[in-house]
Parts: sequence; structure tokens; C-alpha cells
Amino acid sequence: MRIPILKQGSYLIATVQPAVTDTDFLKLREDLLGMVCNLRARGVVIDVTALDVLDSFASRSLKSLAQMVKLRGADTVIVGIQPDVAFAMVQLGLTLPGIATALDLEEGLLLLQERGRKGPSHGA
Repeated sequence: MRIPILKQGSYLIATVQPAVTDTDFLKLREDLLGMVCNLRARGVVIDVTALDVLDSFASRSLKSLAQMVKLRGADTVIVGIQPDVAFAMVQLGLTLPGIATALDLEEGLLLLQERGRKGPSHGA
């Protein structure tokens, strides 16, 4: 199942579905990186609201995807991490250092807009 990616202005929004597999995360990486370049996106929002579990592979995939997007010149915000998922991630040591998170899609887009007004950020 391909993870849908929508274009909203200069941003891309990927909505991760509940039945996502490791292969789906790998395909998301390929699709998003291509779209960031081709569409000159300034930011990416990855919405994980539908997930009630975020395992170590998914966490590492999101972390590396955000770093790759950054190297392509865009920012990433992960939105919708459920309270139980956040608790489990911390307990398992699955953190997302240096990656912005927000409560929901609206807050994620606002965060990207604020970052865009401040100018590009560099470094990891």
C-alpha cells in the first residue's frame, strides 16, 4: 500500500495509514525525496495520527527520512503522535532528536510556515 502524499502550497503532506509495512516506509522515503526535489517543496509534514504503534524500524525510518529531506533543503515535521505511542517510544528509547513534532496537521503546517519566515536553517 502506497502512502499518499499531497501537495499543499509549497509543502508536502504524507499521511501514514495503520496497516503500513516496512516496505511502505522505504517507498515513502523514495517518493518523498523525489517529490521534494521535483516540486521544490519547502517542507514536509508526516502525519502518523492513525498509528497506534511505532516500532523501531518505523522510528528509524522517520528519523533518517527527516535528515534526508533536510539535506535536500526542506524541513520536516512529524504530527499526530498518539499519547500511548509517545509513552512507548520513550520507554524503548526511540526518540526523534532534532526532528520537529506537532500535535496535528494544522500546527505542523504553522510550524513550517514560521520556519520559512525565519529563513533556511542549516546543519543537522
